[in-house]
Amino acid sequence: MSENKKNVPKRRFKEFENAEAWEQCKLNEIADVLDGDRGNNYPNGNEFQEIGHTLFLSASNVTTNGFMFDDTQYITEEKSNSMGNGKLLLNDIVLTSRGSIGHIAWYNKAIQQQVPFARINSGMLILRSKDFVMPCFVAQFLKSPLGKKQIDLISFGSAQPQLTKKDVSNYVVSIPSDSNEQRKLGVFFDNIDNLITLHQCKLEKMKALKKAYLMEMFPDERGCKPKLRFAGFTDDWEQRKVKDICSISTGKSNTQDKIENGEYPFYVRSPIIERSNRYLYDEEAVLTVGDGVGTGKVFHYVKGKYDLHQRVYRMFDFYNGVSGKYFYYYFSTHFYKRVMSMTAKTSVDSVRYEMISEMDIKYPSEQEQHQIVNVLEHLGDLITIHQRKLEKLQNIKKAYLNEMFI
Repeated sequence: MSENKKNVPKRRFKEFENAEAWEQCKLNEIADVLDGDRGNNYPNGNEFQEIGHTLFLSASNVTTNGFMFDDTQYITEEKSNSMGNGKLLLNDIVLTSRGSIGHIAWYNKAIQQQVPFARINSGMLILRSKDFVMPCFVAQFLKSPLGKKQIDLISFGSAQPQLTKKDVSNYVVSIPSDSNEQRKLGVFFDNIDNLITLHQCKLEKMKALKKAYLMEMFPDERGCKPKLRFAGFTDDWEQRKVKDICSISTGKSNTQDKIENGEYPFYVRSPIIERSNRYLYDEEAVLTVGDGVGTGKVFHYVKGKYDLHQRVYRMFDFYNGVSGKYFYYYFSTHFYKRVMSMTAKTSVDSVRYEMISEMDIKYPSEQEQHQIVNVLEHLGDLITIHQRKLEKLQNIKKAYLNEMFI
């Protein structure tokens, strides 16, 4: 190992501020780099089981967020014992080396309790830390911007990026000489990762709950009442075509009319909302793109002044007892299925006027519409809160990674 007196991070835990500089070394000096068994005993498709003794890792199990076990495949204990290298031990680090390269997962005690036996596939490497190095530190270093940059530098191949065992072994790492500093850094970032995972789970649960409500709170194609309904409402829902409950038109502006930091929102043919210094409309409206990115899937609800691209449809001036916000939720939930039923392709190239105007909209009384909107708005607000918390944690982690690793 070589030592550089200037080799210190920008930010350091207080008790280590006057400690020695970090040491620079090759990865194979602090960890054994191991590949799996790629010989005759490598399992074929017929040997995989849905339930079994040893988890045989696939690319879907080693992600940018560590281990994920939503989709698993197993081999028998006998098959595993017939193989050589590639069996995970406690505190091993798994690095993906082919395809989606650079994904890192740490086989710590919590993961081992969940998955007692596991093996890597041929597109992975095991990094087995030596006794004087904390595996949690190594895992977090590899996830850092510096670590990812080095992985990009040693990878090769454009269609199928790869990392070789030799190149990974020569990967340059800077580490604190004090194992206590290594441990504290690793634990610190593990705690942030756990918080990020917690908020990701909460966010996904909120999204799933909202999706379920959207399915249950509207009637199916043949019905006139939803499965899930508020107490006190029993009447059948009405049904009218879009052209009978609102006006429909398109905008007048072009993409080149956008102005950076403009005063008004400018809705164009994509999910991205641009800005403009002029407004064409001042109203409540529901918008959907007529062609371009996300055709049939991009929707906006707007109330106020806005500019609009000539290939974006606007539905406005709602009447016959339908509220604009209720229409937004119903239309955005059902429109894609309608347009897909009107095309022979696997995607939608463009939206025609009649695809919108002739679409059937089912709706209850205004009071029940209001209740439905309140529930969906509340869930939307919770999703936004969790999304912001998640983004804040991710930004905090990114800033700390940049300042606490070298």
